[in-house]
Amino acid sequence: MRPTVLVDAENVRRSAWPNTAPHELVERCRSWAEREGVSLVVVFDGRPPETGSDDVEGTAAAGADDRIVELAGGIEGPVWLVTSDRELRARVGVHADRVIGGGEFLRRIRED
Repeated sequence: MRPTVLVDAENVRRSAWPNTAPHELVERCRSWAEREGVSLVVVFDGRPPETGSDDVEGTAAAGADDRIVELAGGIEGPVWLVTSDRELRARVGVHADRVIGGGEFLRRIRED
C-alpha cells in the first residue's frame, strides 16, 4: 500500500529563507510525490493557493494541525508526516509511520 504523505504547508514553507511561495510548494510536492510513488495531501492554514484538487486543502485560520490529526487517524495504510512542529508530531503520534522535518523535506523537493 502506498504511503500517504501529510504536509504541514505553512511549517514547510517557512523552514528556509526566502520562504517558499504556496503555489511553488504545491508544485514541488506534487513532483516529489510522483517520483516517490506516494499519495499526497498538502494542508494550508487558511485559503490554499488553489482549490478543487484532492491533494491540496485549506482550513479555517490556524486549523491545519487539527485537520492533519484528523486525516492521519482516518487513513488506512502508512502515513508519513511532514512538519517540524513538535506539538503536531506528538498529536499525530502512533498514526505516523515516518516523520520528516520541514526543512529536510524542503531541501529534498528543491533538489529538482
